[in-house]
Amino acid sequence: MADEHKTTAIHVPISGSAAALPSREADQFRQTIADLLLRIDREAEQLRTKTADLLTQVDELQEVTKSKQVLEALVLQLREANENLVLAAFGAQDMQAKAESANHRQEEFLSMLAHELRSPLAPIAMAADLLGKITTAHPMLPKLYGIISRQVGHMAHLVDDLLDASRVSTGNITLQKRSLLLSEIIDSAVETSQPFINQRNQQLTITLPEDTVVINGDLVRLAQAFANLIINATKFTPVDGHIDISAQVLADVVKVSIKDNGMGIAPDIQPFIFDLFRQGPHSLDRSQGGLGIGLSLVRTVVQMHGGTVSVYSAGLGCGSEFFVVLPISTELMTDDGSTSSSLDPVPGCRILLIEDNVSANEILSELLTMEGHTITSAFDGTSGLEMAQNNIYDIILCDIGLPGIDGYEVVKRLRLNTVKAVPLCIAISGYSQQENRSNAERVGFDHYLVKPVAITTLVNLISPKFLQ
Repeated sequence: MADEHKTTAIHVPISGSAAALPSREADQFRQTIADLLLRIDREAEQLRTKTADLLTQVDELQEVTKSKQVLEALVLQLREANENLVLAAFGAQDMQAKAESANHRQEEFLSMLAHELRSPLAPIAMAADLLGKITTAHPMLPKLYGIISRQVGHMAHLVDDLLDASRVSTGNITLQKRSLLLSEIIDSAVETSQPFINQRNQQLTITLPEDTVVINGDLVRLAQAFANLIINATKFTPVDGHIDISAQVLADVVKVSIKDNGMGIAPDIQPFIFDLFRQGPHSLDRSQGGLGIGLSLVRTVVQMHGGTVSVYSAGLGCGSEFFVVLPISTELMTDDGSTSSSLDPVPGCRILLIEDNVSANEILSELLTMEGHTITSAFDGTSGLEMAQNNIYDIILCDIGLPGIDGYEVVKRLRLNTVKAVPLCIAISGYSQQENRSNAERVGFDHYLVKPVAITTLVNLISPKFLQ
């Protein structure tokens, strides 16, 4: 009975050929193993892919981390740069404000200096004019008159140069443009430079186009530019030398030449001849004089008018030729902008002279009296205004810088009084800036003269022929 409960063990070989199994089972087993291996391969491939992706993501994360760090560093640098830029901007604004303030103070100082220099020049020039009228009293008087007049003119020119140097360096030159005749500009320039030409007994020839040439420009500045070129030519041209002014129209521009037979310009100097304070070689005697400002001003003024200026010289001893090219205007303004007098003066005008410089007042009164006019003098603005309001005058000659109330206020109050006609008002001032001229015109001055004023200029201005 015990033998009935015994089991028989069947041993299936694990290793070795599957052939030991029945054929069907072996196939199933092999398929199972193959599927399992394939699954393992797929999962392994997926694992490798995920691992590679993770490694890539890790690399990217590291790059992002680095980029973030770099970006944070850049942001910090930009923030610091922005702060520095803001500080620099505030600093620049402060420096600009200080520079503008310094320029303004410099301009005010030079303006006051020029006024203080011109004020004593005025009575000196007038005293010379008075000497010129009594030349028969002594044979030396004509010579003394010529010397004083020339030196006063030279001093006045240097004062103008001093002011213009500041204006050129700060770009503080303004233009009052209108239509001008080229001949008008040249005539004004020659009038200014004629004493220098006469002093050296030089010959001046002028050849201008027959057709009318009109330029849109500032008469004062253009005349000053051409006068500087002519005076420059006189300085470096010997006694009895020649200066030729000519002009030709080229399409829509006019080319003006100022040519001399003087000492010429060395080639190494020519490229810099228009620079501020630049002069050619000169000896210690300073025989030519000057501050090295005139030609720089010429270039500035010409360029402000849309033109060019250049120079040619074959070298020392060969003379020089300056060329100014300016655009031609197609319109001509017939109104010169001046205000006509409300009266029609006659010979022997009644003139009120308001001038606080006692010497200038006395000498100018004497000169005008010799011309046949009746002069009443005032030495401050308040008394001058009172005289003008309570009496009848044909002409008022008025300084600008006066004690009490200034010349602007005197004429302004006179113009506001419509009860009676206002006489011709002429400013005689030591201030030469365009701002002063504009202020004078605004309050009602008819003309503006800068000290020292030549008596011939003043006499011509108040002559009946001019006023009618």
